[in-house]
Amino acid sequence: MEDAIDPFAEFLGTLEGLWVTVLAFIQGVAQPGWRQNQVLIVLGLAVVAYLLHGKSGDLLQHWVRSREGWAKWQLRFIVQLKRRVGLIWFAVLAGGVYLVMQQITWPSRSYLVGLAATLAAVLVGIAFAAQLVRNRPLRRIVTWSLWVYATLYLLNVSDDVAAFMDRVALELGDFRLSLLTLITALVVIGVLLTLARIVSQATASTIRRNDDISPSMQVLAVKGVQLAFYGIAFYLGVKAVGIDLTGLAVLSGAIGVGLGFGLQKVVSNLVSGVIILLDKSIKPGDVISLGDTFGWIQTLGARYASVVTRDGREYLIPNEDLITGQVVNWSHSNDFVRLDIYFGTAYGDDPHVVRKLAIEAAKGVERVLSFKPPVCHIVGFGDSSVDYILRFWIKDPTGGLTNIRGNVYLALWDTFQAHDISIPFPQREVLMLEESKLRVDKPTGP
Repeated sequence: MEDAIDPFAEFLGTLEGLWVTVLAFIQGVAQPGWRQNQVLIVLGLAVVAYLLHGKSGDLLQHWVRSREGWAKWQLRFIVQLKRRVGLIWFAVLAGGVYLVMQQITWPSRSYLVGLAATLAAVLVGIAFAAQLVRNRPLRRIVTWSLWVYATLYLLNVSDDVAAFMDRVALELGDFRLSLLTLITALVVIGVLLTLARIVSQATASTIRRNDDISPSMQVLAVKGVQLAFYGIAFYLGVKAVGIDLTGLAVLSGAIGVGLGFGLQKVVSNLVSGVIILLDKSIKPGDVISLGDTFGWIQTLGARYASVVTRDGREYLIPNEDLITGQVVNWSHSNDFVRLDIYFGTAYGDDPHVVRKLAIEAAKGVERVLSFKPPVCHIVGFGDSSVDYILRFWIKDPTGGLTNIRGNVYLALWDTFQAHDISIPFPQREVLMLEESKLRVDKPTGP
């Protein structure tokens, strides 16, 4: 019971000591002297920096709006700069006043001004450096942790606070996790993950620029590099703060079994994505048909593939559907696609002439390949027409299939009209019976 009370009593003792320090500082400031003068100087500089913050922010925003073609990272930098321009002004003004006071008076009479300038500069540097962490919750944790540590370090109380946080711990057998270890682990892991992201992005850019690697293998290599760097960063971060992962082996195994049942579909999509990248059955840029969806592969993700259609819609198709479903890959081995259209002409038109005119009409359409010439065949004798099939090849299915079919039909229409080839349609005759009440006899007399 005594061991359980000690941490709480120590915490109260720490708070009491901190309160005594704060009261002593306030009493020193309340009395006229250089300490009070320094506090007044810092407050005055804070007011001036606040006024400059509003004015400088408006000027910076007006200047940015007059510029065009900026990259996203430049715009993000300007946003962060606008938010902290007041703190930057304070650091610059306080640093300048501190340097002047160092020259005209004793160093002890400018200590608080220099401390405020240093603290403001450190906070600005941490704020900009933390933007490298993309994950927003992790970025906030890293930012606040570094701010608190920098403040405590500059006030020379970091060792006392660290010792207290290390004594606030959760102990389960041989496993011990203190508050200091947890915060340190989050900061270290955040920094290492950021470095891993920067290195993986640079490696991914190099892989994507290599034309000797196929698109599917590029995606697989990039995913592998990212997974390796992120895994190494997490492992090094955990080991760097002294956390023993062997104590979590049983717990992680139980969690893994539970996740295996709950995330069966997710795991299936992940494995299917790896299979797709390995067998190269589908790769970025391929034109596919899956059910009523026709489009080209934009990206291959770990869980789904992005398919963009001609009308601008983007479908996210799970990788499992691409493995188990019937997928038509129009550009798997090559980009050549054969299209068929059907039409009919009247029985009075010479079939030899019709076939010749149809082939010539298809050859004159843009996108129809000439080195794989169109062909036309009779496929049957219908009730009111001779039926034909016209086959032709294209090499750019991403340009659309419906539009090229429409252009070939239009070319057939123009050619048949120019050569008096008729396209028949069913005609019906209505016979009026003698006994029908609808029958109207013509008048016989004047």
